[in-house]
Order: sequence, then C-alpha cells, then structure tokens
Amino acid sequence: MIRPQKMKQIEMTVLARDVDPVIEFLGRRGLMHFSGDMFTADEGSSPGSSGTIAHIRESLTRLRSAAVYLGVELPDEPLDNTVLPKEAEEQLAATLVVTILGLSVKENEKNEEKKKLEETINEAKAFSRLNAPFSDLDQLSYLTLRVGRLDPRRQETLRENLAGRAVIVSLDDTGRFLAAASRKGRFALDSALKKTAFTPIDIPEGYKGVPADLLNSLKERIAATEKELENIAGKKEDFKKEYSPSLQSLAASYLMAQTVEEFKRRLRGTRSVYVISGWVPADEVPVLVDELKNRTEGRTAIRSYNPEELEDVVEGREKVPVSLKHGAFVRGFEPVVFSYGAPLYGTLDPTPFVAFFFTILFGIMFGDLGQGLVLFLLGIALGLKNKNKLLASFKHFSTPLKAVGISSMIMGILNGAFFTSEKFLEKPTRAVLGFIMKRLDIPGTAPSRILSLMPDKNNIAKMFYFFGFTIAVGIILNSIGLLVNIANQYSQKKYEKAFFSKTGLAGMLLFWYALFIAMRLIFGGRFENYDYAGLAVPVFLIFFGPAIWRLVSGERPVLEQGLMVFIMEGFVEIIESASSYISNTVSFLRVGAFALSHAVLSFIVFTLSGLVQNLAAGPLISLLILIAGNGIIILLEGMIVAIQAVRLQYYEFFSKFFTETGVAFTPFRFRKNAEQ
Repeated sequence: MIRPQKMKQIEMTVLARDVDPVIEFLGRRGLMHFSGDMFTADEGSSPGSSGTIAHIRESLTRLRSAAVYLGVELPDEPLDNTVLPKEAEEQLAATLVVTILGLSVKENEKNEEKKKLEETINEAKAFSRLNAPFSDLDQLSYLTLRVGRLDPRRQETLRENLAGRAVIVSLDDTGRFLAAASRKGRFALDSALKKTAFTPIDIPEGYKGVPADLLNSLKERIAATEKELENIAGKKEDFKKEYSPSLQSLAASYLMAQTVEEFKRRLRGTRSVYVISGWVPADEVPVLVDELKNRTEGRTAIRSYNPEELEDVVEGREKVPVSLKHGAFVRGFEPVVFSYGAPLYGTLDPTPFVAFFFTILFGIMFGDLGQGLVLFLLGIALGLKNKNKLLASFKHFSTPLKAVGISSMIMGILNGAFFTSEKFLEKPTRAVLGFIMKRLDIPGTAPSRILSLMPDKNNIAKMFYFFGFTIAVGIILNSIGLLVNIANQYSQKKYEKAFFSKTGLAGMLLFWYALFIAMRLIFGGRFENYDYAGLAVPVFLIFFGPAIWRLVSGERPVLEQGLMVFIMEGFVEIIESASSYISNTVSFLRVGAFALSHAVLSFIVFTLSGLVQNLAAGPLISLLILIAGNGIIILLEGMIVAIQAVRLQYYEFFSKFFTETGVAFTPFRFRKNAEQ
C-alpha cells in the first residue's frame, strides 16, 4: 500500500458482565489502539476490584514459587491459547501449589534434619576422642547429649516441640533414642524431656567417649535421611515433567487475568457499564463488530466514526494512529522508518521506497558473492523459529539481511568478487559473457568481469561511470522525496508548502532544471540565454512564494513579518535550496567511495593470503588470513555500510517530507512480542 490503512474510531458501551470476554478478545486479536481520554486519571475511581487483583497476584506468586522449586520457566506474557482462569483453573492451581510446595517443605525439613545430624555426629566424633567419662560430656561447652527410652509416638511429638533447638534420633524400634542439643539449648532439652515419660539409659560407669552404637545409629540415621532425599529428588523430577505444562498454562492465564483487571480499573464507567473507545483499521471493523456481538449476544453498543468527523482530529488535538500494511519484504524495513518517526495519517507511506533503495545501496557498497551469501544465510537462520531468546530478539532483521544478501551477491557477480577473491569467478563470467557475445554476434574477447572497481589504466573510465551511476541513484531518490512531499502537502491542503517551498513544486523545478543544465554541459553543450529564465522562474516562486500565497488566499498583511524579514527569509531560502540540493546529490558519492573501499580491502586480504602461500605452513596461514579477513569485512564493514545506507535515507530522503511525525498504531495486546 502506498498510504497507511484507513482508520475508524470505535466507541463501545459494554456491560460489566461482558467486559472480561470483550477485553480478552481485544487483547488476543490486537485490533484496537485505545484513545487516551478513555482512561480515568485516578484508578481508585473506577469500578475495578482491588480484591480480585490481589488474589490474582497472590496466585501468580504461589505459582512462581512452585515453578522456581521445580526449575520450570514460566512465560512472562499470555500464550496464544491462553484463556482467563475459571473455577477449574483455580482448583487446579491450588492443588498443584499445595502438592509442589508440600514437597518443597518436606525436602527442606529433611535437609535441615540431615544438617543437624551431620553436625551432631561431627561433634560426637570429636568428643569420642576425649579421655573423659560419657557422663561428663554434658559439662562441655559444645554439645549436650541425652540417651534414653521414650515411646516412638511420643518421640515425634518431642521432635516437633524441639524443632530447631535439638535433634532427636531414634536408635532402634524399642524406643531408645539420642537427643542432642547445643550448649545453648541444653535447658530447653532437659525441660522438654521432663514433661515426657523419658527414661535415661545408664551408660557403664567410667565409660569414656561416646558409645560406638550411638555413633553407628547416627550414621544409619543420616543414610536413611539421604535415601529419603533421593526419593524426594526423584519425585521432584517427576513433578517437573508432569506439571510443567499446567504451571505454564496457569501462569499465562493469571497474567492475562491480571492485565484484564488492571485494565478495568483504569476504564471510565460505572459498576454496571464500561466505555471502551479506540482506533481500528477500517477493514477490521466488521470483524470486530461481528465477534463482539457473538461474544456478548448483542448486548454491546458500538458506534464508529471517520477521522474527519471528530473535532479533536480536525483541530489537531489528536493524531490518528498510523498502521502500515505490507508484504513480508517491505514489512521487514518498517523499523527503519519508525525509528525515525511514524508518518502522518493520510500521507504517503515511504516504506516501499526505503526497502527498495536500502537494498540497492547496500548491495552497491557491499558487493561480494560469498559475503552476500553469508548475510543471506544468516537472514534465513534468524527467520527460523528459535527457542534461544537472544537469537529470537533479532528475528526482525531476517528479511533485511536476506534482501541485502541477495543484492550483495548480485553486485558480487558483476564485479567478480567471491570472499575477496577476484579469480574465482573469472572463468564462469568469461564463459557466460562469451556465450552472450557470440549469440549477439559481438566481436572481441569476453572480459573476466562485468564491472571492475579497482582503478588501473584500463578501467579508470568505468570507475567514473560507476560514480556517475551512484549520483544518478541519489538524483532519483531526491526526486522521489520531493514528489512525496508535494503529494503529502497537497493532500493536507497545505498548498503554500506544496507549490512554493524549496521542497515543493518550485524547489523540484529548480533542482531538475539545474540537473538539465549540468547534463547538457557534461555532454558538450553550453549555457544558453533561456537557462536564465529556467532558473529564475523557480527561484522567483521560492523567494516570493509566501507573499504570493497570502495574496491569493486573502490573508493579510501580505508581508506578515515586514519587508526586511521577508527579504532576509527569501535569500536564506534560496541559499538553503541551492546548498541542500548540491549536498544531497553529491552525498551519494559516498556510495561509490564505500564500494571502492570494499574492493580495496578485499584486494588487500586476498593479496596477503597469496603472499604467504610459499612460507612454511603457508596454505594454512593463507586460509586463516582469508577467514579472518572476510570475517572482519562482513562484521565491521557490513555495519558501516548499513549505517551509511540508513544515513542516506534519513538525511537525503526523509528530510524532504518528514517535517512532522505521526503516531504509530500500537494496539492493545496481551502478547507484546507477538508478530504483527
């Protein structure tokens, strides 16, 4: 499309009972760019439920905790098939969280138990080497040990009461157990034991150290705990495989629900009715209306307006958002345009021109069949579905890389370059050209390359022709910029700028006539008397244009700022017109200069690789030089050439008509990274 899509403003009155499915549909389809006045300044004044949002956030927090424990990566936005959570999802989320976090609590308890057991046995081993009666060990400052009997069922109660302060270790099935506490926890241990039917076990009088059976019991207990931890780890892995899809789906549902609730809190409305308004592409309006009628059973009132019917748009207080509709090739270059600014609604869309000329300019400056093939393959690789987030973030470069790769390959065939080698394509080129010359009955020997950029006594003229070609490309691009500006200004009824400005009709006539004179002089002609008139007429229109327009349109005074200001502005406008057209045209010499520098750099790399061929390990060194040299050219010079191509678009092309930017169409959607 040469112009942005036609837009309509849609205003919907939605019942509170229907607002959730309506917002779900809008967020899933990405059809509506919301109007700024649709939202309230104070969220507290809207009918949205803060309690619902709190519940959703709490559910998300619990799901994330469960996912972190299992090592499951949750989405950060709703998925394609995500739906709002209902009662079944609520129950499933609660069940999963209880099950998973219950396992987490059990694992933590067992790890803590193992840690305390290990600390106990380490202390006990240390004390076992002391030459002191066991009965005296509780007098040491490090560890308090109590050995006795207690009903196994009451041991569990004792263990819960002393959690964090002592370790209770069952020694056998008869009720024998060992209680160990730090010196600090000694009194709490003894106090708890007194409240139970604890019966101390007498250790033989004079027994020194810690009894061996106690140490063995501790080791057995540690082994049992480790076994339980292994079982928990296995169950954890099973949970991860079984519950990962459900956790991801539920998290996506609650993320959608959170967005819906936060959106509702900002809407204007009452407890029973909401008002939603925004901009929708005109060809999508029937789809929107039909879908909303089906989802709400006809309960939603919908009104649509053309931009010219809205007072805010007519008076310039609101800009209509711009939505561009392109094929895959042109769409790949939309970021180049929008990084400069969105075009105004109703003006010509420059993206097709940007796509074409960026591709052409890059190929001219970066002509190499092999290096272009690398860029093309890289573009294909980035276009594939990639789970790696880093690579996926560069997916929008896929189409431009494929385009410039193809143009670079074509230019590489013309100048005979293949990974810096000028020899590789000589025979194929000579064979093809020889066949063509023979069929056309053209005498002579077929050349080894179609275009030669490296200057020597045989192709200096070709090099200048090539620079002339780049100037011609600049003239075409500048002329298209002027035509786009004239069309835009005329469509916006800014007739003075369309006809009398330096980038309007008068400026274009001055530019074209100056080129006509230059071409005539280059081909042996001379400056004629009628050339004075040919230059004077557009200069006169530029100089006196503002006054002529005010006179014709009836605006007064004719000289708005006075005579002196009028004369100064006129002279400045003429000087700017001449200097800008000269600089904008000559600027395209950089295209030829970078093409020549690319050829020179390739020549250097290829020559260096040839110089080392006769050295020891020469072929290997030569190969490394070729690989490194081509890598540097592809990476560094590729970036430089891309920057130059963008610069020529911005300063030589956009400067002609991009005097005011519009608003990009940014529809409400749940998936921020979804393809447009």
